[in-house]
Amino acid sequence: MIPGNELLFCALGGSGEIGMNVNLYGCQGKWLMVDLGMTFGMNEYPGVDLIFADLDFIEGERENLLGIVLTHAHEDHIGAVPYFAEELNVPIYATPFTARLVAAKLEEAGILDRVELIVIDHLDQFQLGPFGIRYVPLAHSIAEGNALLIDTPFGRIFHTGDWKLDDEPQVGTPATQAELTEIGENGVLALVCDSTNVFNPEASGSEGEVYRGLLEEVKRHRGRRVLVTTFASNVARLQTLGEVARKTNRKLCVAGRSLDRIIETGQASGYLKKLPELVDVETAMDLPRGEVLIVATGGQGEPRAALSRISEGNHPIKLEKGDVVLFSSRQIPGNEIPIGRIQNRLSDAGIVIVTDRQSMIHVSGHPGRPELVALYSWLKPEILLPVHGEIRHMREQARLGVESGIPHAVFQKNGDLVRLAPGRPGKFGEVHSGRLILDGDIIAPADGDAMVMRRRIAFNGVVSVAADRRGNVQVAAIGLPLDEDYAKFIDEAQRDVANALGKAKKSDREVRVEAARLAARRAATRWSGKKPQVQVMLLED
Repeated sequence: MIPGNELLFCALGGSGEIGMNVNLYGCQGKWLMVDLGMTFGMNEYPGVDLIFADLDFIEGERENLLGIVLTHAHEDHIGAVPYFAEELNVPIYATPFTARLVAAKLEEAGILDRVELIVIDHLDQFQLGPFGIRYVPLAHSIAEGNALLIDTPFGRIFHTGDWKLDDEPQVGTPATQAELTEIGENGVLALVCDSTNVFNPEASGSEGEVYRGLLEEVKRHRGRRVLVTTFASNVARLQTLGEVARKTNRKLCVAGRSLDRIIETGQASGYLKKLPELVDVETAMDLPRGEVLIVATGGQGEPRAALSRISEGNHPIKLEKGDVVLFSSRQIPGNEIPIGRIQNRLSDAGIVIVTDRQSMIHVSGHPGRPELVALYSWLKPEILLPVHGEIRHMREQARLGVESGIPHAVFQKNGDLVRLAPGRPGKFGEVHSGRLILDGDIIAPADGDAMVMRRRIAFNGVVSVAADRRGNVQVAAIGLPLDEDYAKFIDEAQRDVANALGKAKKSDREVRVEAARLAARRAATRWSGKKPQVQVMLLED
């Protein structure tokens, strides 16, 4: 679908879910993509590490796609770039810190020299067809979080990306109230806004408060080894922890490859210049317990990350009874169980756990209701388009916007075509949207046959049957809860399959396969109560 003399919006990911943000703007025959993110695997996709938005619609419009503009460097905004950049074959625009992280991903994928990555200085403006684009720095839990101010022939769009208000940012200089008010005074047609924390009745809080909270906690645990786990990408938090280490006369040690990468990228981009000199793990373990501050990845329960291995005793960093672990991060929904496992292992070893429920050691990177209302009042948009959230988040932000005096709030989901101008804004159609999964080395539809079958096997197991024309039958099963009854089940299943094949018409292969399948499945159900998938192989003489 080619946009006419109109201004359109369409989300392919991130509207109706948290993660894999992909947004499109259409105007005068051209499309602009904002962000190309992914999300991590979840229980409904066993064996899958990464999930992407299905780009089938925009792939069909490649000749009209002008470029991809990235708001910031979180994985849910850039994580899909190395998987689709070469196929989309358009320039990618990013500020320096984001561009360095994207370049590293492209290099790892072996396609850096085949992708046009254009670095935009924070205050520069650039033109892509009918879209004039300017980055507007906003506070977030990563360096160089940005909104986009997009000029079009029909009016200006303020696309927030991920954001918050912070009077004491530890890294970067976000736009002020006066600067945002000036943008509003010059006219904003549409505010396309982060919905993540709309149910939070309070402001998100400041990184300055976190600095004071972490400093107090580390001081309080004098003489103990203190480990802090946080999101590796939170450059401001790393800056804070470096200052806390300096103030408490502790050496700073980091554990986790993603932390090493972010520190290197941050320093190359002009951040973390005051970070104390780091000590390696071996040196840290030789220091008196009260003279080291450790920063580790894995606060979300990731099984291969440093904190999980430390809690299992499978890491060079060793914690002992009385040592302290500070969780300077929030629990991402869905991670409660793995995080709980780590915390239980640590507690069982006598290690003290402190979370943001007990102490001011973490704040969100997304706006609460007071911040949303403030932004509405400064920008005074004609239209509010909630994105970046589940259905409940976006519905609530739409309600909040109307309650706050915004004339139009348009609720939309992935795949909805929204006309912003001319005329009354609203949904007028749909395009294909969905999910893709990275399954091994293959990108495949999330609802494909392979994933459907894998779920069935995960829940019910699998039985394999091999039989020849002489009546010899072999049965094997995986994933059935039989244990000591397994041999008896196999004997009975093999007899049942042999009997079923004996009664089936020998000239009809399909009938014989189905007879064997049903016999094996019925035997499995009798013995286990499960209804496994059954694979039948008829061996010809």
